[in-house]
This record gives sequence, structure tokens and C-alpha cells, in this order.
Amino acid sequence: MRSVRWARAGLVIPAWVAIAVLLVPLLALLLKADWAGIPAHLANPTVVPALRLSLLTTSSTLVICALIGTPLAWLLARSTHRATPWLRALVTVPLVLPPVVGGVALLMAYGREGVVGRTLLEVAGWSIPFTPVAVVFAEVFVALPFYVLAVEGAMQGLDPRYDGLAATLGASPWRTFRTVVVPMVAPGIASGAALAWARALGEFGATITFAGNFPGRTQTAPLAVYVALESDPQAAIALSLVMLLISVVILGALRGRWLR
Repeated sequence: MRSVRWARAGLVIPAWVAIAVLLVPLLALLLKADWAGIPAHLANPTVVPALRLSLLTTSSTLVICALIGTPLAWLLARSTHRATPWLRALVTVPLVLPPVVGGVALLMAYGREGVVGRTLLEVAGWSIPFTPVAVVFAEVFVALPFYVLAVEGAMQGLDPRYDGLAATLGASPWRTFRTVVVPMVAPGIASGAALAWARALGEFGATITFAGNFPGRTQTAPLAVYVALESDPQAAIALSLVMLLISVVILGALRGRWLR
């Protein structure tokens, strides 16, 4: 019996250490906040535009991830081609790539002298870097892999025979995907959406490199926190608490409905 207790302690203690690693910084944020002064700190002229831009760009990012990421997840889950593992590896590269490197890569692709950006500028007169559109590009680049991997995992757990059954009933591949596959993996899609949205909300490195940090134009909430931390730490804490609250509410709502 004693050996069982020791074995259990060997699992429980590291588990509580992990919980502490995650919770102590958040508790410190709550303890260090000037709660009485939060309304005044949030009244800073840069705070509301930064929050509004973050909510707008993360919402746009989520729509884009769903539109292009769901078919990609289906392709990865259903394909048996020998190149599929390599494609999956390429999709996951942004997960391990330093965000600043991602921002540099976006500049090399879509900057004024970039591989694609030069053509866009010459043909259509479009300049993407250092605009709100660049913020969305950066967020999609870092968030899309989270969405795709979560949805692909759900689709891999779906019996392929459903596809065959729908085909025998006359359903086209598109109709099968839309009316059979997507509804059946809805919890996985919700999970991917939550992860992608949260990653987009917290994006910093690729955004500041590719979109810059212009208040009211490309300054998202994380960038505003970084700037405020240098001059007004309490304002940075107040904005951090708002982001924490938004994240907890959104993720909690999704988990309560889909991620059981």
C-alpha cells in the first residue's frame, strides 16, 4: 500500500508543479493590478483602438482559417499519397518557427520587393506590409497550423466508410464534405477554432515585423501591452487583464459547448 502511495505521489506532485507553473504568473497579474485605477488606464487613447483592431483581425483570421483550413485538414486526413507526410510537416513549420522569422518570411513574400508583393504593387497597386491587412496575414500564418492539426485529428477519427456510403446514395464529394464530414467533426472544428483564435489574439513577433506598430492602424492589443509596459506598467497590466478575460470567456464558452 505504501508503494502505491509513493507511486501516486510521484504523479500528483509533478502535476501540481505543472499547474503552479501555469497559474502563478496569472495570479501574479491579478495581485499586481491596480484594480481601482483600471478604468482610468483603459481610457488611454491607444487602448480601445488596439482592442478593436485585435478583435477585428482575429475574427477575420478565424473565418479565413475555417474557409481554407478545413479543406486542407480533410486533404491531409484522407490522402494516402506518399508526399502527404511532407505536406503535413510543411503545414506545421509555423508552429516551431520563431514568430519574428515568420514576419521576415512574410516580408520576403509580400513586401514591396517581395516575390509576390512586387507583382501586386506593379499590377494592382496593392501594398500589404504595414497595413491592417498585414496584421491578418501574420495572424493567419501563425494560427492556421493550430486549426488544421486539430481538425485533421478529428477527421482522422471519422470512419472513411461514411464517405463511401454517402457516395452510394448519390452525394457528390463536395456535398459529402459539407453535409456529412463537417457536421460530424464539429467538436474538432470548434477546438481548432478556439486554438487558432487564441493564437491569433496573442500574436506579436510576426505582426510587429510585417505590419509594424502604428497606433490606431496596426497596433494590436499585444503590441499595445508591450509599449505600455515601458512607460506605464499598470496600463499594461490593465490591458493584459482585458485580454485574459476575453480569452477565458471565449475558450470557456467553446469548451462548455463543444469540447467536453
